[in-house]
Amino acid sequence: MARADAGFHRLDLPELDATLDLAVGEVGWALSQWTGRADAWFLDGFAPSTNPDMWSEAVLDHIAARSAPGARVATFTVAGAVRRGLAERGFTVEKQPGHGRKRERLEARLPGAVTGMEDRPAVAVIGAGIAGAALARAFGVLGVRATVVEAQQSGAGASGFPSALVTPRLDAGDGEIAALHAQALGRAASLYRAMPGAVIDRGVLQLEQTPRDAGRFAKIAAQPIWPEGAMAVLDAAACSDRLGEPVSTGGLWMGEAMSVHPAAILEAWLGEADRITATVERIEPAGRRWRLVDMADAVILEADIVVIAAGWGTAGLEPALPLAPVRGQADWVEAVTAGTVAWGGYTAPTGSGLLFGATHDRGETGDGPSTEASTRNLATVAARLPGLAGRIAAAGASRTRTAIRATTPDRLPLAGPVPGTEGLFVLGGLGSRGFCAAPLLAEHVAALATGAPSPLPAGLAARTAPQRPGLATRLVLPPGRVDG
Repeated sequence: MARADAGFHRLDLPELDATLDLAVGEVGWALSQWTGRADAWFLDGFAPSTNPDMWSEAVLDHIAARSAPGARVATFTVAGAVRRGLAERGFTVEKQPGHGRKRERLEARLPGAVTGMEDRPAVAVIGAGIAGAALARAFGVLGVRATVVEAQQSGAGASGFPSALVTPRLDAGDGEIAALHAQALGRAASLYRAMPGAVIDRGVLQLEQTPRDAGRFAKIAAQPIWPEGAMAVLDAAACSDRLGEPVSTGGLWMGEAMSVHPAAILEAWLGEADRITATVERIEPAGRRWRLVDMADAVILEADIVVIAAGWGTAGLEPALPLAPVRGQADWVEAVTAGTVAWGGYTAPTGSGLLFGATHDRGETGDGPSTEASTRNLATVAARLPGLAGRIAAAGASRTRTAIRATTPDRLPLAGPVPGTEGLFVLGGLGSRGFCAAPLLAEHVAALATGAPSPLPAGLAARTAPQRPGLATRLVLPPGRVDG
C-alpha cells in the first residue's frame, strides 16, 4: 500500500546546521533515485531473514555505487550474506563488539582517502526574480556565496507583483509530473512558512472548469504523493460556503498551496548573495571559466559557474533553449478582501487588497498594461464570482502590471546544465509556477553545479533536464567550453 508521504522530502535542521533528505519508499527505489555519494552508512534493516529486500544484491550494488572513497558502513547484523556482499563490492569488513543485548556488529570501510572540501567555485546568477533569489539561497546553504547580476531592481519581471500564487501543476495521468509538483509545493511551503512576512494566505480553492474536472480532482486527491489532508474534494455547497457567494460547481481544496508576498521572499534570499546591477549582453568562454559581457563589450565579471535565471530574458542569452513568451497582465485593488481562488483566472489577497487576473497572451511580448486587458480580467472574475466582481468594480480604478512568462513546449521547467556545455546552467521555463517550483529546482541546480546531493529523485530530475528527450533544442555552442 502506497504511503501518503511517498517520495523525497528535504527537511531543514537549522539547530544542527544540517539538511536531511528523507526518501519514503522501497529501499531499492530510493537508492536508485538518490544521486549523492555517502561518506557513511548506517544499515538498520533488521536481519536478512526478516527483511530480505533490504539486503538484496541490487541494494548492495546501489550502496557500493553511492559510496565515496573511504566510506564507512555500520550495521547490527553479522549475517554471512551481508559480510560477503560488502566484501565482494570492495569493502573491508570486520566484526566488532555489539551494544546492549547485541553481542556483535559489523563495520566496513571502502578503500580510498576521504576527500576534503574543495575550493569554493565562483558562481554568477543572472536574474533577480524568484529563480535567481532561490538560487542565491541554495548556493548559500552549500557554503557558496553567489553573485547575482540583474539589469534592474529585484523582481523587475514576473516576480514583481504584490502577491503570487504558490500552486502545483495538477496531473491525474502522469505520475512523475504530479510527484514533481507535489515535492516542489511541499518544499516551497515549508520555506515560506518559516520566513517572516512571506505568507499572505494559506490554502487555495481550485474550482472546476469542465464537467470532467470532478472526476479528475477525485483522482488527484487520491494520489499517494500529498500529505494527509493536503487535497480535499469539495462539492458546490462547500465551495459556496468558502467563497461567501454561490457557485454551481465543486472544487479541489489545496491546503498546502498559498499566496505569498514576493518582495519579502526576494529581499530575504537575495541577501545571501553579492549584487551587481548590469545588463548581460552575452556569455562567452574564458578558458575554463565564463565571462559575462555587457552591451559596451565590457566584462562584468568572470565565474566558474554561471546559472541563467533571467525569465524570458533567458531566451536572448541562450537561444538554443526552447522557450516561448506568454504576456500576462494582472490588476489589483485596495480594501477588497477575499480568499485565494483559481479557475483559469484567479484572485489572491495582497495583504491590503486583492490581486486578480491574469491574462495569458501566448507569443506576445509588448510592454505596458492596457485597459482592454483590465476589462478581460474583471470579466473573468465576474463569470465565476459576480458578487466579488461587483465589490472590485465598486472599489474604483485598479492598479495594473504586465510581465512576460517564459514557457516550454511541454510546460515543464528547464533545470540543469545547458546542453553541450560545462559550468553553464539554466533555471527557467517556470511559466506561472515560479514561486512553487523555483525553491526546489534551485536546490537541484545548485547541487548539480557543486557536486552536492540533489533533493530530486533521478527520475524527476530527468523530466526537468534541458536535454530531455522530446524537447526540441537547437544546439548553439560557444567554442572552447564543450564536454568531451
